[in-house]
Amino acid sequence: MTPTLLSSPLQGFTDFRFRNAFQKYFGGIDTFYSPYIRLDGKLIIKNSYQRDIQLENNTTIEVIPQIMTNDADEFLFVVKYIQELGYKELNWNLGCPYPMVINKGLGSGLICQPSKIDHILNRVHNETDVVVSMKMRMGYENPEEILDVFPILDKYPLKNIAIHARIGKQLYKGGVNLDAFQRCTENTKHKLYYNGDITSVEKFKELQERFPSIDHFMIGRGLIADPFLPSMIKNNTTNYPKNRWQIFNEFHDAIFHEYDAALSGPTPIKMKMLGFWEYFSTSFNNPQKTFKKIKKATNPRSYQEAVKEIFSNEK
Repeated sequence: MTPTLLSSPLQGFTDFRFRNAFQKYFGGIDTFYSPYIRLDGKLIIKNSYQRDIQLENNTTIEVIPQIMTNDADEFLFVVKYIQELGYKELNWNLGCPYPMVINKGLGSGLICQPSKIDHILNRVHNETDVVVSMKMRMGYENPEEILDVFPILDKYPLKNIAIHARIGKQLYKGGVNLDAFQRCTENTKHKLYYNGDITSVEKFKELQERFPSIDHFMIGRGLIADPFLPSMIKNNTTNYPKNRWQIFNEFHDAIFHEYDAALSGPTPIKMKMLGFWEYFSTSFNNPQKTFKKIKKATNPRSYQEAVKEIFSNEK
């Protein structure tokens, strides 16, 4: 059985520029989730969010918009917006682990409030016909939090629940908790997607064997670190294409030029690409040395020279 692979939304990384280039050079992802739309109490959708999910910017891929909110009115406002664009599904982020989000009762910080989740889902399902799916952690403080939410979620016709097998407090530290994820599979009627630490074909096969009932897998950081991973999983191979580094180089150049055109000044583009290289570097023979070369590049010219040297050393 060929698995369905989904791109987990990563704020600051998986916008439409990245998604389109990824699809062109690598493929293997069936559906992309856009990074979350967040309103912060104002019923206004920022231009950057609008651009990211505009249909003309996503012509070759399937995209599902995502919202992060703890307010029913915000949820309904975004539903109306995405439906006017032609989208039928909205994914709700109850997974973000960062303190600045948790402190506002958002992301994984909302999982411990089943009554608020119930209120929002009740209004959304009574007042709209949007399809709702969920992206969650297993809790913020402990992995039992999600078990208290499942009876609430089971009241609604959710499309699926994608679960990152960590708690929010971990951020991305420590390992995934597969025993806790197993408990999730036994305590809800909803279809579950697995997310967390899919970093190699071997790791994917271990997860597939451990959870034979799961046929949808979401890849986040692993997809950026090794963009070939989804297509290799789909093709059931651990062999990279012979022109691996040429493809990677062309992909890098494509997103670099896209972001360089969109961002103003050398500092924003350097910071943007530095974020990507924190992941990219792990695919190279000497990750630490590779990342150090990128960090030392002080201007666009030295950056491009560093990139050229990095890729030429791998050929």
